[in-house]
Amino acid sequence: MIEECVDTLEAVLPGHKVSVLNREGCKEVTARWKHWPCYFPQHGPGMKHLRRIELAPWQCDIVDRYPEDFLRGLFHSDGCRITNRIRRTVAGEARRYEYPRYFFSNVSRDIMELCGFVLDQLGIEWKMANAKNLSVAQRASVARMDEFIGPKR
Repeated sequence: MIEECVDTLEAVLPGHKVSVLNREGCKEVTARWKHWPCYFPQHGPGMKHLRRIELAPWQCDIVDRYPEDFLRGLFHSDGCRITNRIRRTVAGEARRYEYPRYFFSNVSRDIMELCGFVLDQLGIEWKMANAKNLSVAQRASVARMDEFIGPKR
């Protein structure tokens, strides 16, 4: 994923320096450019869940053309794929089963709505587990997401 970010930045910003910095528990990909705010008009001061997050019309066009890539970015940044392990007692007998599921966590209602909207466009079933956690647990929906999300590395 880091290599993909570097390759993309180098393609978008030919001649600009792209750096990968080792940080505690992660790597940070950076590229300085005065026009970043034009490409990310949602960026601004303060916490993102306290300000409106809307896609510009040209960004909506990109998400419409590449919905899987949009979701991949969301789930790689603020999501996870887990194995849900369940233990139930039925007629006095303990039974166990497990299944994969995806979670996406964010406190921005706007970002949650964008995620849900794109999942709906792709026919992926999802539910809000609580106010800040979206869950995809239906077998066919998890399998569909496995096709384009891929493991976090």
